[in-house]
Amino acid sequence: MTDDGQPTDPEPADPEPADPEQMTDKRVSSRRPRPVYTPYNVTEKELRRRRTRRHLRRRRRIAIAVFLLIFFIPAIYSWASTMGKPSSLPMGIRTIEWVRENHGAWFVNTVERYYYTWTAPKKGGPGIKKIPTVGLKNDNGRPKPKPSEKPAYQPPDIKPVIRPGLANEGVWREVVKQIAGAPPILVTDFRPEPDYPSLVAYVAWIDTTRTQLALYPGRYEPPSGSPRGPMMVPPGQRWRLLATFNSGFTYGDGRGGFSINGIQYTPLTTGFGTLVGYSSGKVDIITWHGGAVPGDSIMLARQNLPLIVDDGEPNPDLDTGQGWGYTLGGAVRVWRSAVGVDKMGDLIYLAAPAQTAPSIAQAIAHAGAVRAIELDINTEWPTFNTYGQGGGQDVSMLVPTYMQPSTRYLYPDDRDFFAVYSRLRGPITGVPLQ
Repeated sequence: MTDDGQPTDPEPADPEPADPEQMTDKRVSSRRPRPVYTPYNVTEKELRRRRTRRHLRRRRRIAIAVFLLIFFIPAIYSWASTMGKPSSLPMGIRTIEWVRENHGAWFVNTVERYYYTWTAPKKGGPGIKKIPTVGLKNDNGRPKPKPSEKPAYQPPDIKPVIRPGLANEGVWREVVKQIAGAPPILVTDFRPEPDYPSLVAYVAWIDTTRTQLALYPGRYEPPSGSPRGPMMVPPGQRWRLLATFNSGFTYGDGRGGFSINGIQYTPLTTGFGTLVGYSSGKVDIITWHGGAVPGDSIMLARQNLPLIVDDGEPNPDLDTGQGWGYTLGGAVRVWRSAVGVDKMGDLIYLAAPAQTAPSIAQAIAHAGAVRAIELDINTEWPTFNTYGQGGGQDVSMLVPTYMQPSTRYLYPDDRDFFAVYSRLRGPITGVPLQ
């Protein structure tokens, strides 16, 4: 009690220590409780249904995994087997070709068509100010014959399509050693289209009176026939090798005939443009009407679709579909190559980027071809290599695609190709395979 008689308030008691278990319960209870399904809130029927759904999902996932495994194992095995085979091509190109040959041609063709369409050059724009230099750097012009000698035929320079012409545009230059006082091969380049002043066409002229043309099977093209030969320039013939260049479409794409030394590898098709070499040494490009097997006088024959140039004029039937560009169509602008004969019966090879079938026909006709066929297309395939020294030495690449090495055709190649040799004295006995 206080002094005045009032009762005093009781002193507050010390708080009891918190129970750790109660604190834990409070922390737990502050979280959102997880639902617990028990027979009180889910029926037994619902539990069975949920277990069945989970089981079905697992079975479905297993079935999909097994299906994909079964589907892809053959594809993986096929791809690995293809990559394990000998080839002259890098893995990327071989993979694309593998997809094309294994029911994926539609996919590859669609991707390529969109890619080349998106990357096609635009009309007009700035042109180049200097033509790329081809041929020998120390070429001082055409050789002058001795007064007592009859000058050998050489083609006239190619007139510029775009005026004014650039320095050395369309002017033929030597690239290999002379034979009997005259160059067997000349090269040049020019701008073929006024609408595309930055494009350059690369051209070679081959004197068929001083050279011998040969055709060789590749490792996989043509797809049938034997003997296959060395599938490259025979080592025994390289001492007289002057040039090599690409052939035409694969047989699966173009259905072109192939024959050497009287042996049919693939049948010749009536109506197709055909590069033929006769046992007399003469070379020509004709529309074939001789049946599936060539006669004894024909040493070599290679077809690739109908003529793109006839009588000096582009074929009026050149279309914008797949007629002269099987996988992409004739209107898509890609690297293309062609070979023709001029009025003297000499060969003219031409390759250029961003070409359609009609434009490359116009270009090779302007270069002097009176008849011509298209050869292979796309960046990977056009090749024209010359050899300044025997043994395949001192290589010069006329076509600047650089998707193939300068040693192409000096090692086994997947596709067939042409070789140009200096001509030997005496009769030509056939395409030399050794």
